Amino acid sequence: MVRVLAHFVPGVRVTEFLAPHRDWLDIRFCAEDDDDTFYAELPEAEVLWHVLRPLSGEDLAKASRLRLVHKLGAGVNTIDVDAATARGVAVANMPGANAPSVAEGTLLLMLAALRRLPELDRATRAGRGWPSDPSLGETVRDIASCTVGLVGYGNIAKQVERILVAMGAEVLHTSTRDDGSPGWRTLPELLAHSDIVSLHLPLTDATAGLLGRDALEQMKDDAVLINTSRGPVVDEAALVDALRGGTLAAAGLDVFAVEPVPADNPLLALPNVVLTPHVTWYTADTMRRYLEFAVDNCERLRDGRHLANVVNQVDG
Repeated sequence: MVRVLAHFVPGVRVTEFLAPHRDWLDIRFCAEDDDDTFYAELPEAEVLWHVLRPLSGEDLAKASRLRLVHKLGAGVNTIDVDAATARGVAVANMPGANAPSVAEGTLLLMLAALRRLPELDRATRAGRGWPSDPSLGETVRDIASCTVGLVGYGNIAKQVERILVAMGAEVLHTSTRDDGSPGWRTLPELLAHSDIVSLHLPLTDATAGLLGRDALEQMKDDAVLINTSRGPVVDEAALVDALRGGTLAAAGLDVFAVEPVPADNPLLALPNVVLTPHVTWYTADTMRRYLEFAVDNCERLRDGRHLANVVNQVDG
């Protein structure tokens, strides 16, 4: 048996998917905010299926039998990978598994922010939808008329690009180096020319605070910023000032500098911001793909085969 601690609450589809593997997988589920259960189960776990709750070196020190931390997703910034490596624990991720869902969630935030959806929803519910707000004809845009700049150009960004091109938008992108394609731009060029800027970056020392005050000032004052990557890539205080001061039209955010979002975060009070709680990845289809990756690596662990998508170097 392989003992797994799954750091999420399963639904019916999850349990049905895992049922055929119960003869060799001993899975204990734990809500992300249930520390009592987490620390009770952690010492016996051989595999941890990790979602978002930070996993520290102190946590790993309590996991004496742990052999694999498998991130359900791509970004491993919430895992102390160095501590895992020092303890001989493999850390693996699932590149591309959530890309279709995050790409669609990105488009959802783009459209909602561009079309002022939350504001119109509130007005309609309050009986203020008619007559129509005349400013709509001055501010609301079609995506097909926009230039969209993608910051980062991995699996998700490329899926977003395919959708946007099909809708008629011009798409630019930037990444660590010029890839030779016609759509590549430096970051300052992309910010200056884009009507919508969408972030698709891992959180690293190089990307933390990448969109600070100076970068935001390079954007058009009627532009929209979308972030479905990681909150700390953006300087939130500078973003709030830009949205309040009219130097940025709107934002669609799925991620934040601190999660869960504190109740006093000023972004929550801004009418020109569309917010979701880090869930653009979270669909039944992504969960199925995650479980396929997770079960496959548990089988590899059981059978003594090489693990897939390991991001650190461990002995053995």
